[in-house]
Amino acid sequence: MSHAVPIAGARVLVTGGAGTIGSHVVDQLVRAGAAQVVVLDNLVRGRRANLDWSLTNGPVELVEGDIRDRTLVHARTAGKDLVFHLAALRITQCAQEPRLALESLVDGTFTVIEAAAEAGVKKVIASSSASVYGMAEEFPTTERHHPYHNDTFYGAAKAFNEGMLRSFHAMYGLDYVALRYFNVYGPRMDIHGLYTEVLIRWMERIVAGEPALIFGDGAQTMDFVHVADVARANLRAVNGVVRRLADTTRAEQVLGFRATYGLRAGLADLVDWWRAQRAAGTAP
Repeated sequence: MSHAVPIAGARVLVTGGAGTIGSHVVDQLVRAGAAQVVVLDNLVRGRRANLDWSLTNGPVELVEGDIRDRTLVHARTAGKDLVFHLAALRITQCAQEPRLALESLVDGTFTVIEAAAEAGVKKVIASSSASVYGMAEEFPTTERHHPYHNDTFYGAAKAFNEGMLRSFHAMYGLDYVALRYFNVYGPRMDIHGLYTEVLIRWMERIVAGEPALIFGDGAQTMDFVHVADVARANLRAVNGVVRRLADTTRAEQVLGFRATYGLRAGLADLVDWWRAQRAAGTAP
């Protein structure tokens, strides 16, 4: 059975908590009354500025470190009720540096899961990805879709992570939920690193007077979900059903989650934030 874990008063570890999704999860944990939130982030993709509000207004501690550091991960997981595991590399970086991807996405995730089981964490909320499907054959794509069309190392690592979670649940009773994100966008996207998101690159080209660059014939489609909605889904998953990997229908039925940002409003939110970053001199 899945445990009901009240967020109010909970002690929480958030890996990758200074990143796009992680920092929004931290903000919402503070608003929900978490008693302690420890953010573990190597600050390669994440930024301390993403946590300005939470560090000022909540019981939040930022620990600069890497999930590959087994001693650090175990020490920071001890005594926690919940673990939100969001630390990851970009899919493009995984293709260029597969050894680093193995060490971070697979070995690092194993360390997080191992530490959670050892510490008696009540639930792990893990970030998976729609990349496990590869080129999907069904639209809309549900969690029942087979994973055999994925040919990316990133997708393979995420599929293996889900397998590790299932195994630790079977072996040790570790409670968990894995959420398969599609294309997450919104404020605090990585605009500084080598591996930036497509919407950031499009905005950079538009500002430069160039057209957005689309590979293919223009008939391709992408699913986008706003980061604030993804963060809410993470908090909803705390009391969701164990071993559910939710499409949007089941997310509504099981977690009580429904996206509130339409694409037009969400893109306007992203553009406003990006323009503010440029005006402040923090965006390229």
